Amino acid sequence: MVKTTAEHLIPQEVRHIHMIAICGTGMGALASMLKTQGYVVTGSDQHVYPPMSDFLKSQGIALCQGYSADNIPPAADLVIVGNAISRDNPEATAVRAMGLPCCSMPQAINHFAAAGKKQIVVTGTHGKTTTSSFIAWMLDCARLDPSFLIGGILSNFNSNYRVGKGGWIVLEGDEYDTAYFDKGPKFLHYTPAAAVLTSVEFDHADIFDDLAHVKAAFARFLKGLRADSLLMAFDQDANVANLIELTRGRVSGYGASPDSDWHLGRVSLSPPETHFEVRRRGALWGTFRTQMMGRHNLFNLLAGIAIGEELGLERETIGHALESFKGVRRRQEIRGVKNDVIVIDDFAHHPSAVRETVRAVKSFYKDRRVAAIFEPRTNSSRRNIFQNDYVLSFDDADYICIRQAPMLEKIPPDQRFSSRQLVTDLEKRGKNAYFHEDTDQLIDFILGQARPGDVLLIMSNGGFDNIHARLLERL
Repeated sequence: MVKTTAEHLIPQEVRHIHMIAICGTGMGALASMLKTQGYVVTGSDQHVYPPMSDFLKSQGIALCQGYSADNIPPAADLVIVGNAISRDNPEATAVRAMGLPCCSMPQAINHFAAAGKKQIVVTGTHGKTTTSSFIAWMLDCARLDPSFLIGGILSNFNSNYRVGKGGWIVLEGDEYDTAYFDKGPKFLHYTPAAAVLTSVEFDHADIFDDLAHVKAAFARFLKGLRADSLLMAFDQDANVANLIELTRGRVSGYGASPDSDWHLGRVSLSPPETHFEVRRRGALWGTFRTQMMGRHNLFNLLAGIAIGEELGLERETIGHALESFKGVRRRQEIRGVKNDVIVIDDFAHHPSAVRETVRAVKSFYKDRRVAAIFEPRTNSSRRNIFQNDYVLSFDDADYICIRQAPMLEKIPPDQRFSSRQLVTDLEKRGKNAYFHEDTDQLIDFILGQARPGDVLLIMSNGGFDNIHARLLERL
């Protein structure tokens, strides 16, 4: 666990909490959780807009647009600082001048949400949100009344947080940095009784130098696990295999190999369901069905199944959770169907995630044309570090639309990703790929191209100029 400096201690008596950068997904969830627990919560953000602004206001949380020293309430007992905030931010500067106690988001989660509870922390480059969401739903189906704080809206709960009365809390463990005063990963603040490691790849090129740098972050997490903790690790990932030897805790592996402690058996598609076998140490453990599509999601569910069995949950309860799990918003979420054209929204942005998402959707809708529509928006995807990797991410799509990466002016010229070059490289591989300067141009193209039976798979970690609703309105 990360050591806390005297400057960032949380007082024993706290009533009023102010949050800087409150409109981020994690910060907004924490704000709502704190409000539910009875604290007075205020906050500020550079970008106060719906849906998060409306959601927070509905919770009775007062918001300030923009950052100013005047936003800091004199009565505040504690200030929580989001990781988007720099040291010279006017509110951060004012907090130091006023001598107010402050802490980071994961420090606050550990103190206010996770205190006294047994933690299940899900980490990894991919699959964290879906895996942690299923585990939370499974615990709820088992009537264990869990708490959770996850980086996506769980469709079963219509929320990304919950304050439960049970003894477990499920947390999505992010490897991104914590705050301007703590550049270590967020997950280092947690003390899991059980952890999941889904994958380790190079990502977040704005804060990590290379794969070795990423692996070093996960190594710190694994070394910090208690000797009595459980690590459920995806053992088909070479980077994971190299790291799990570092932990003192008990390790159980899951994957596709018969040698794994837990592995997938036969899989059959029967839309809208996927049927699959789960084997434990080679023997059939159970046959299940789910509404989730794609082999990568089956691995996410497999990790959750294994955790459930380790916690002593009944097999029937796990099966019910699988059948009733509705997934996570923006993860292969069907936004609507118009004239037999299906519009799907997905958060995929890393080359591996894009590849697996396209593959999953095409395998599920194998008799339909699948259009892969991609906006490279993250700090990593707007850099040319993955320029060549994306060329292999769209093989299963019938046609591909690549938008110009937004906000390229924030990236040094020699590091900028080229959407136009990606389209050229895809065309060289015989793919039907099209470059689009902006979203308006892309929508016009899709409206001329789409026909009944098509699936429009839209991938971006941002709002993508509301492309989903605009397409559904005009189709």
